[in-house]
Amino acid sequence: MKNLKEPSSDANLLSSALTRRKPWNRPNLPVYSVSSRHLDAANMNIITYATAVSMKPKRYLCAIYKGTKTLENVTATQHFILQLLASHQYPLVKLLGQQSGKKIDKIKKIGAKTLIQWNGFEVLKDALALMEMKVIHSFDGGDHICFLCDVVAAKNSNNGEGLNLEILRQKKIIRA
Repeated sequence: MKNLKEPSSDANLLSSALTRRKPWNRPNLPVYSVSSRHLDAANMNIITYATAVSMKPKRYLCAIYKGTKTLENVTATQHFILQLLASHQYPLVKLLGQQSGKKIDKIKKIGAKTLIQWNGFEVLKDALALMEMKVIHSFDGGDHICFLCDVVAAKNSNNGEGLNLEILRQKKIIRA
């Protein structure tokens, strides 16, 4: 019988860190931004609870945190853009996910050089992909409202690695 090589101490540390996490914090989820607007109020937010749930028709389930400007906009219009963020966009999480659009104008703070227009919405020009969503059903998910959406338009915008939760952990933007 072959001797199996003992895992490195780095592998042991990673394994230990994973088993200390709650099971729902273990998946390395992609990080998205929602671009929404209602009347003259545009906003962006961060979400990680987003997943494809149907291939034909193409549908996503997106959960938006309660009490946010984004939730107000999406509830009013039933329409938004889901943007897949690039790994180098991690600094935006502090603005888009940790500050309230009810208190600051996130679009103004981001700045015009970082934004482009797509299908009537301000979007991040460095996002990897854009998906225009039309809400077909919503329901209470606890501390989030869940939106089942048809994807009405989609565009791959840029090449690169997607932003994910592990990158945010490494940059100490999130703890879990």
